[in-house]
Amino acid sequence: MYSRHHRRARVLFGASDVLLTAIAFELAYQTRAWLPLERFFELTPQVRALLLLCALFQWVLAGVWLGVYERLDSAHPWVILRDATKQVLFGTVSLVLFEFALRLDLSRSFLGLFVFYSWLLLLLFRWRLGKLVGIIRREFAAPHHVMLVGTGDRAVRLGRMIERSADHGIRLLGFLALDPGEPPVTSLERQYPTYPIAELPALLRKDVIDEILFAVGSDRLAELEDVFLTCDEEGVRTRVAVDFFPHVNSDVYLDRYGELPLLTFAAAPHDEIRLWVKRAFDVLIAAAALLLLMPVMGAIALLIRVTSTGPAIFRQVRCGLNGRRFVFYKFRSMVDNAEALKGSLTHLNRREVVFKIPNDPRMTGIGRWLRKFSIDEWPQLWNVLKGDMSLVGPRPAVPEEVERYKPWQRRRLRMRPGLTCLWAVQGRDQLDFETWMKMDMQYIDNWSLTLDWKILLRTIPYVLLGKGAH
Repeated sequence: MYSRHHRRARVLFGASDVLLTAIAFELAYQTRAWLPLERFFELTPQVRALLLLCALFQWVLAGVWLGVYERLDSAHPWVILRDATKQVLFGTVSLVLFEFALRLDLSRSFLGLFVFYSWLLLLLFRWRLGKLVGIIRREFAAPHHVMLVGTGDRAVRLGRMIERSADHGIRLLGFLALDPGEPPVTSLERQYPTYPIAELPALLRKDVIDEILFAVGSDRLAELEDVFLTCDEEGVRTRVAVDFFPHVNSDVYLDRYGELPLLTFAAAPHDEIRLWVKRAFDVLIAAAALLLLMPVMGAIALLIRVTSTGPAIFRQVRCGLNGRRFVFYKFRSMVDNAEALKGSLTHLNRREVVFKIPNDPRMTGIGRWLRKFSIDEWPQLWNVLKGDMSLVGPRPAVPEEVERYKPWQRRRLRMRPGLTCLWAVQGRDQLDFETWMKMDMQYIDNWSLTLDWKILLRTIPYVLLGKGAH
C-alpha cells in the first residue's frame, strides 16, 4: 500500500476510535443512570464534556503510542484482541489519573461500564474491519490503475507487491518494455500484457491510467526523459522505484531545497514532529527531575567535597549529535587526578575501544556507591535540559574513542546521546563493546517514542537495584 493510503487509513482508524469511544461513554453514562444503585449518579454538563474530551484524547493517544493504527487493516484476530486490550488499559490508567488530579470522585461502576463498552465496541468493529473496508472500497472507491515500466526482476518484485495490494483498490494493467523483443512477464499470479514503450502515448489516450511506475536501472532513466515529458503533459503521476543501492538501509524520501528537488537517504530517525515531541519530553522531565533532586544533589556534592579533595562535579568533553562536542557533567566518583593516572592503568583495561576497569582503583569510597546506583549521572540532567543529550539514546563517547570507531560504528553519532540506552537495560557494563555498538544501531533503526518509554521504565529497576554497574 502506498504511504499516502496508509496515512489516510490511520486517520480513518483514529476517527473511528473517537466515534466508538464517544458511543461507549454515552452508553456507560445512560446505563449507570438507569441502574437502581444506592448512590445517585449524575455529572454536570461541564464535567461530562471535559471527561469525554479527556477520554477521547487518551484513547486515541494510546492507539498512536502503541502503534495500533499501523496494523489494523491486516491484523490477525489475536493481534486485534491484544491491541484493543492494551489500548483500553492504557487509556483507563490515564483517565483514572486525570480523575484523581481533578478530584472528580467518579462512580466506579460508570468507569467499569465505560471501559467494558469501549473494549467491546473496539473489538467488534476491528474484527469486522476487513470486510467493512472491502465493501466501502468496492462500492464507493474507484480502482487505481497502474502500469509498470520495465520487465526485469525489479519490475517483477514491484508487480507482486501491487498484486498484494488489490484489496486497497490498486490494479496492475500491464508492463511497458524498454527494448523491442523483450519477453512478457510470466511469473506473477495473472498474465499481464506487455507493450513497447513507444505505445505509451496511444495507451494514455485509450485506457484509464492513473499512475506509471518506473522499475528500471538508474542507467536507463536518462534515456526515458521523453517518456517522463509525455506523462507530464498528460498529467499522469509517475513514480520511480529507487532501489539502485540494495545494501543501503536508509529511509529514502524526496525533499526540496528552495525549488530544487532532493532525493534524500536518512540512516537515522528524521521525523521532525516525533523528534520534537521527544525533545519536549526531555525538557519537561529533566526540568522536573532537577527541581525535585536539587536538595539531594546539593547534599551529595557536599559529601563528595568532604570525603575527598577536588571538585564535586567532573567535567569532560564528549561527542554529541553528529559529532558535536560538548561539556559533559557527572558527580566525581574518582580521585581528583584520575585522568593523569589513566596511562599507568592501561594494562588493566579489558575493552578494545573504551577504557573500563573492573573495581577501578581510582574510585573513591563514596564514588563506588554513586556509580553502583548511577547517582553520579544525575548532573547530566543539565546536559539534557541544554540540548546536548536526551533522556534516551546512545551513551556519549569521548573523542579519543570515536576516533577508533569502525565506519559502521560512527552511525551511533547520528542520534542525540542519552542518559540511558538499550544496552543499559540488558547488561550494562557486563556487555562487550561490539554488543554495545550493535544494540545502539538496533535502537536507531527501530526508534520510536514507545521504545524510549520502555527503556526509561526498564532503567528504573536496574538503577534501584544497582544491576550490572561497575
